[in-house]
Amino acid sequence: MAAENEIQIHADDAADARVAAQRAVDEVRRIERKYSRYREDSLLSRINASAGGVPVPIDDETRALLDYADRCWQQSGGLFDVTSGVLRRAWRLDVARVPTDAELAPLLALVGWPRVERDGAGIRLPLAGMELDFGGLGKEYAVDRALAELSACGMASALVNLAGDLAILGPQPGDVPWRVGIRHPSRPQSLAASLAVSAGAIATSGDYERFVEVDGVRHSHLLDPRTGRAARGLRSVTVQGPSCLVAGSAATIAMLHGEAEGLRWLDDLGLPCYAIGSDGRVTDSFTRPGR
Repeated sequence: MAAENEIQIHADDAADARVAAQRAVDEVRRIERKYSRYREDSLLSRINASAGGVPVPIDDETRALLDYADRCWQQSGGLFDVTSGVLRRAWRLDVARVPTDAELAPLLALVGWPRVERDGAGIRLPLAGMELDFGGLGKEYAVDRALAELSACGMASALVNLAGDLAILGPQPGDVPWRVGIRHPSRPQSLAASLAVSAGAIATSGDYERFVEVDGVRHSHLLDPRTGRAARGLRSVTVQGPSCLVAGSAATIAMLHGEAEGLRWLDDLGLPCYAIGSDGRVTDSFTRPGR
């Protein structure tokens, strides 16, 4: 997945741990083959290539992910839109330039999850040029599936980390929690905080890894599907959830909402977070009493 990934396992038998780890790695690779937009032979690429044409058959796994994407779209008021990936065509993160309204307009015309046609057997993108992009879903889903493979192999203490989004299966031996570091958005080589976690998942969304800076203003890869412009208000937000899929999508939605509304939205969902605003202010609900 073009990232640094890791699996850590505590087990009594090294051979059993290696078998479990390989099953988890194989599952991650399966999901990448199926849903990566960078692979011409992936299901997602076939769906995108058929935009404006005939429906593409999908299986139960894909249908469930699309159902989840639909719930995210509804919960976010349309901010989480898996058809908004086309906006990247106007944004070059390797060139210090902000696209014009005229450049964004034809791409915004291709954005709109409610336009996507779905039935029990297939999916159709009605306009040529439309795309599905599972950024915010695919990697997080792979984390959860890898952890499920480890659990199915009988592992009771493990961590799966794909590019900083992770899930945990029980504490370490001696009931010791795992330590999860949160990178500082202004000082990427430093930690802003360290969390003690024994179960569940942690995911972070921020403006500090993929961005372009123009005239002192940072424009991240997180784009508002209504305007085509970068999200504002939060530098980073780390969310803990029951699954990495939930934590990752919630972190992305919070970033797109902006600081005040995003943090209020997470609080309403009851999801603990560690957030850093554009002014450096920290919000930490992990330590709130009762959590």
